[in-house]
Amino acid sequence: MTEAQNNNKSFRFVYDFFMKMKENNISFAYEGEISHEITKAFSSLAESHIAINNETTVLQKKVFHVMVETLQNISKHSGEKFNLNSAIDGQGIFLISKSDTEYTITTGNAISVEELPQLKSELDNINTSNKSSLKELYKEKIKRGRLSNKGGAGLGFIDIARKTEEQLIYSFLDINEKKTYFVLTSTISRIK
Repeated sequence: MTEAQNNNKSFRFVYDFFMKMKENNISFAYEGEISHEITKAFSSLAESHIAINNETTVLQKKVFHVMVETLQNISKHSGEKFNLNSAIDGQGIFLISKSDTEYTITTGNAISVEELPQLKSELDNINTSNKSSLKELYKEKIKRGRLSNKGGAGLGFIDIARKTEEQLIYSFLDINEKKTYFVLTSTISRIK
């Protein structure tokens, strides 16, 4: 394949990717390392973008909060190195989409298969809880005050569900016998 053909193929990919983002109302997409510095930069970008779109302060805070929680989840809990396009610790994908009725924040990162049963159980418990039981679950986690070996206390998902008042949509996609890819979607209503 000639250099011109390679360039044309790359240009086509960029255009196709752009069109897929437009079709899915994706206003921001990132794939790579998620660190504290990246989280701060994304938060600043999103905060100014949301403010520009004349959203209420309450909605801006909800979107900002969910962004930070989901990015921290990737930063703290992304799996070890795995052989899928050379991903590394703290690596993941982060997408924000916006429709007339909602913002959607979607993240994806590798986790150990060993973590899957507990994570699924925790997410299912959150999704079947009402507002008052989420509050009690949150208080209980704070009271126990135990940090995981990765530095989290398990409050992030509860906090997202409380702030959004929506269920957490998730999926686990097999990578290999040791790793799975965890995809999480959080929805924030623009009309509530």
